[in-house]
Amino acid sequence: MKHTLYLKFILGYVIFGLFSFLTVTLFVPKITRDYLISQKAQDLYSEASLIADTYAQGLYSSPTSLETVTLQLDALSVFMNSDIRIISPGGVVLLDTAHPDQGPEPSVISDFDPSIGGGSYYLTGDFFGSFDEEVLSVICPITSDYLTKGYVTMHYSLEGIEAQVNSFLGISYITLVIMFLLSLIILFFFTRIVYVPLRKITNGAEKYAEGNYHYEVNVESRDEMGYLAAALNYMSGKIADAEDDQKKFIANVSHDFRSPLTSIKGYLEAMIDGTIPPEMHEKYLGIVLNETDRLTKLTNGLLTLNNLNTKGMHLELSDFDINEVVRKVAETFEGTCRKKSIAIELVLMGDELFVHADKGRIEQIVYNLTDNAVKFSHHDSVIKIETAEKKNKIYVSVKDTGVGIPPEDIKLIFNRFYKSDSSRGKDKKGTGLGLSIVKEILTAHSENINVISTPGEGSEFIFSLQPSDPDEI
Repeated sequence: MKHTLYLKFILGYVIFGLFSFLTVTLFVPKITRDYLISQKAQDLYSEASLIADTYAQGLYSSPTSLETVTLQLDALSVFMNSDIRIISPGGVVLLDTAHPDQGPEPSVISDFDPSIGGGSYYLTGDFFGSFDEEVLSVICPITSDYLTKGYVTMHYSLEGIEAQVNSFLGISYITLVIMFLLSLIILFFFTRIVYVPLRKITNGAEKYAEGNYHYEVNVESRDEMGYLAAALNYMSGKIADAEDDQKKFIANVSHDFRSPLTSIKGYLEAMIDGTIPPEMHEKYLGIVLNETDRLTKLTNGLLTLNNLNTKGMHLELSDFDINEVVRKVAETFEGTCRKKSIAIELVLMGDELFVHADKGRIEQIVYNLTDNAVKFSHHDSVIKIETAEKKNKIYVSVKDTGVGIPPEDIKLIFNRFYKSDSSRGKDKKGTGLGLSIVKEILTAHSENINVISTPGEGSEFIFSLQPSDPDEI
């Protein structure tokens, strides 16, 4: 049997009910009995003290007849529902409201000891064998001239107290049952508020474990359960997106590796079987070499992205001149630009403009952005690279007048392997990793990059850097 939280809660609920029943059965009668005996004993002793100081004392200090005292105590005995006795120190019963006609010989209580109660002013039992049932008894001395003349005793049957105890016990049972039934409301709310949402969350977790990341946990409460369900839905959405990205990543890698490999294999087989004559081998070997360069760039890009983890990327921060970096990068494209009749215009702020960053990584950013600008620029066009300082930030801009980027593609261009349709037509050697690498490096530097582009008119990439502290240069 599956031990669910709900079954454990039900079991705890039943155990709580059983313990409550046992507690009432074992402790309530004793506590109630002791309390009622104590209260009744206190009432009896107060009356016995009053009798000892008034009626009973008159037997010894004034000419009050025994008959007169008997009449007064009989009425009080009926009122108190108890037996009242006057006993001599020797145990002789001088007056007993339960037996007004004792005959010529008064009864004697053997072994009568008024100190038997110790520190208590009452005792229970058969009162030295003078009762056939268990009674509650109090003993109060009758004093006159500082001498104890006798004792007033009052006796109350414990059957009346036991009846009250049973009555209280019945009330306790009824109250316990009512409380137990009312506590079902707690069980109901636990089921609705805790168990049902928790079960939905558990089912959702099981679905996610099976790979169904599109399953939605439907919990509408605004408490911790609702927050947990929303967090699980958010997590599953992110995992689903990551899974989709992984599938696209694998598809893109497969596509970008398969195309050059297919070309290389086809050209080599054609040269081996004679389809391509020997005099043309040099030309096609050049094509094969270009394809291997493409594979090399793709592999290096993947390795670079694998190492560029924003939480673990190691940055060698230093102060360097960003203008110098821009000039060096522009010089590396001199040959490529000459072939396409493209001019690179440098608009640099001052002779030197120092920033605080990883020089090698920033140089890679400028190279990737310039490489993209050259690839997608038309012949006889101009690429403008600019540096500027605004609001305590250094900005580097790379602007071309090429094909531009469609608006729907701008938010996707930093994804790995992403290529817009226009870029795929123009750039046969691109890997789709350059802008991803740029984004990763800037994220590691806690900097941003923005894109402004109009299809058919060109694009501008602008990224920010932290300026150097003048005192540390």
